[in-house]
Amino acid sequence: MRSTELMYPALRKHFAELADLTDVEYERIVACFKEKRFKKHAIILHQGDPVNHEYFVMKGLLKTFLVDDNGKEHILQFSMENWWVSDYQAMHTGAPSSFIIQCLEDVELLYMSYDDRKRLCDEIHQYERFCRLKVTSGFISMQNRVMALLKNDAQSRYQQLLNQYPTLVQRVPKAMIAAYLGVSRETLSRLQV
Repeated sequence: MRSTELMYPALRKHFAELADLTDVEYERIVACFKEKRFKKHAIILHQGDPVNHEYFVMKGLLKTFLVDDNGKEHILQFSMENWWVSDYQAMHTGAPSSFIIQCLEDVELLYMSYDDRKRLCDEIHQYERFCRLKVTSGFISMQNRVMALLKNDAQSRYQQLLNQYPTLVQRVPKAMIAAYLGVSRETLSRLQV
């Protein structure tokens, strides 16, 4: 067996930010994860798929989006290293996925089944605490994003994106940044001047 300090150190550090796990607890948790690699452009979740897993991004970048009836792409989020990604509503309700999750770079992920997640939350208090705090943080981030879309102008939304995720604009094409901000590419070009 590998030492827990060598087994997914980024994941161990990520858990340590919010939970005080023992080595035994960490080993129990990490045993539920599997590794998966995807190439750039691969789709890891299609709209309409059942959702049974959540993913931890060890390396790479993904986008979560949907396509409306007019064929327009709406980007909900980008997920980079140390982020979690899934269609959480579908995972928790059993409904089919509303979103598509696609790799924007070659990606290395750890993933865990929803059943394992629930079981670990029941068994390990600190893991349940970690999940609760992560869900709360994600909800707050999404709420802030919706509020920014509703009340801020395009320049303010762009500046907020630069402040929150300074490396993202070097990793994502301008057309995707524009779709995320809800503006045209031409508008984004004016904002970057």
